[in-house]
Parts: sequence; C-alpha cells; structure tokens
Amino acid sequence: MPRERFVPKASAELAYLDADLPVEAGRGLIKPMVLAKLLQAAEIGETGRVLIVGCATGYSAAVIQHLAGAVVALEQDPGLAQLAKDNLQALGARNATVVTGPLVGGWPAAAPYEVILLDGAVEEVPAALLRQLGDGGRLVGVVGRPPLSKAMLFRSTGVESSSRLIFDATAPALPGFAKPPAFVF
Repeated sequence: MPRERFVPKASAELAYLDADLPVEAGRGLIKPMVLAKLLQAAEIGETGRVLIVGCATGYSAAVIQHLAGAVVALEQDPGLAQLAKDNLQALGARNATVVTGPLVGGWPAAAPYEVILLDGAVEEVPAALLRQLGDGGRLVGVVGRPPLSKAMLFRSTGVESSSRLIFDATAPALPGFAKPPAFVF
C-alpha cells in the first residue's frame, strides 16, 4: 500500500517509518506496526463489515478493504473525508465507503459490524460504538492517555461486552473522546 499517498507531500519521505505521521486538521496516521497488530487482533473475516472511526486520509481503509467484505470509513472533518474518498478512488477500492459525521456516535446506519477500528487514541470507548457490534463482534483501538495508553480488544457477547489488553501503545488522539473532568480526592 503506497503510504506516501496518504500523508502531505512534505512528509512523503517519512511515510515508511514506523511512526505516527501528522496529516491535516491536527490529525495523524497510526504507526504501521500498531495498526498491523490491531488488525491481527481484530481477526477480520473476508465477508465481514468493518467500521473505521476517524479514517483521516483513508490509509487504514485502503489496507482493510483488502481483508474485509465491506468497509465504512467514518470521518468528521469534511476536508479529510474528501481526501480519503479521493485516495480510495485512485486506488480502485470498490468495497470502501467514506461517510462524514461525528466520530463518537459511529455510523449506526450500516450496523451491525463484525469489527470496529478506532483509527486513533481515545480516552474511553463510548457504549454507542459497542452497541454497533454484531454478536461476537470486535472493537480494537488504543485507549487511555499517553504514556499510559493501551491497545485494547473489546468483544461483544450480545447484550454485554468484555475487554482485554493486547499491548502497550500510543496513537494520535481522535477528537471528541475525552473523558469528562471529574473531581478526585
């Protein structure tokens, strides 16, 4: 996958470093190794439907569309969403659709999903996203605040979900997922 296509031209020579790369609107692409390990843990089936929350310029959607039956790539920034559409179209991705809307709400119109990928770090996973998983569905992403963030796997068991730590990781933050401030003694 030509990762240089998904970063600003000034960063093209850095595209293959195993590093988070800034794109636009204060957003970034997850390190390739973190993305690969998240996708491995997600166990995407070739007929599965995948939701990507915060697709930015579309890199993860371009990768995942080779693994899944259908990909819904959600982005709330209209400029990034257009870049993702253009990038996916240029690569001939026929089973990936870019949609625009608030990230925190997911995309219930195409639910249930086999897998939901958080394409960036969140402080907490909203219940609204977990409800969009089908029975046995998986949500993967980086949860927490650096340096204490962790790659997590959530599994839906119908009415409830369970979670487990996959590995320590950091990723660029997704907007809208901060925990509300709380008073602590």
